[in-house]
Amino acid sequence: MSNPTAEARTGSTRVRASDRTDELHLQTWVGERRGVEGFVEPRTAVSDVTLLLVAHDGEWTRRRVPSVKWAHDFCNRHQIPSYDAAVVGVPQRMRDYNSRVRQQQKQQRPPTP
Repeated sequence: MSNPTAEARTGSTRVRASDRTDELHLQTWVGERRGVEGFVEPRTAVSDVTLLLVAHDGEWTRRRVPSVKWAHDFCNRHQIPSYDAAVVGVPQRMRDYNSRVRQQQKQQRPPTP
């Protein structure tokens, strides 16, 4: 991966480039979960290419990666199916997971006086 202090230029915005920490996070995350799929997200005006990993239960993580090819190669090395997120979108189980987490957070908030 790239130098951790490097910045990528995306349109008129400077964003932090992917680094070894991102790769290690993705490797660890994959190793600790089952049923993981990868969704490669294209560069945008505010973000470089990212890899979204979604586990069987909808838990997810997203990190910057050096390129679309790198993301698909990462998934292939870890025997994870990979998809182009711009084509297929994100799985419903991820949205369901986010809804469950929001509900749990609301229930854990102390009542307002």
